[in-house]
Amino acid sequence: MHSIDRISIERECARLILKYAYLNDERNFEALVDLFTEDAVLYRPASPGQAIIGHSAILDAFKSRPVDVATFHVCSDIIIDIEDDSMACGRSRILLLSGTKPPGSGAVPSEAKPPVPGTFRDRFQLTESGWKFTERRGSFWVQS
Repeated sequence: MHSIDRISIERECARLILKYAYLNDERNFEALVDLFTEDAVLYRPASPGQAIIGHSAILDAFKSRPVDVATFHVCSDIIIDIEDDSMACGRSRILLLSGTKPPGSGAVPSEAKPPVPGTFRDRFQLTESGWKFTERRGSFWVQS
């Protein structure tokens, strides 16, 4: 594999990680679920032992989140390892900031929780519509 191909794959997979954070924080769950393959598996950091399988289940899980909770995911230390032209895996660190917004308020929470560090381990696959998550496995260092 040429260096430019490796760089391109690494960049596309890292971009998925960053897009996931933005779409999650913006509560744009319909766009977020499109980052996954149809049969993808998600293990959310708050419940790392519970598999959420497939687009519908992933979308339902995000839509069930309380509407008064605002989140801000800080992603760092993204490492992508390429297996072949169509498969890759990665890992990254997150710092989750969250808080409760009073009804009718703006984007800034009135009551913030302490930051929670965690990690994600990801598997990626090249599809007809680009790179997507096939598995996203999150865990917090401490329970929030």
